[in-house]
Amino acid sequence: MAWLHIVAPRGAVPTATSKCLCGRDRSAVGKARVLALITDHTAHRDTCPLRTTQEGRAAA
Repeated sequence: MAWLHIVAPRGAVPTATSKCLCGRDRSAVGKARVLALITDHTAHRDTCPLRTTQEGRAAA
């Protein structure tokens, strides 16, 4: 459901894009920001409304 695309060519500025079916669409340019986006993308996997269970919800 969530994708993280990283491009880091040798000798060039790295870029990354984090997308999710829930509507999340973020990007980063530069080593520090790409590393921060990787951390944020990993955290999103635990908080994404499409991935979280709805325990206690009454069945239809």
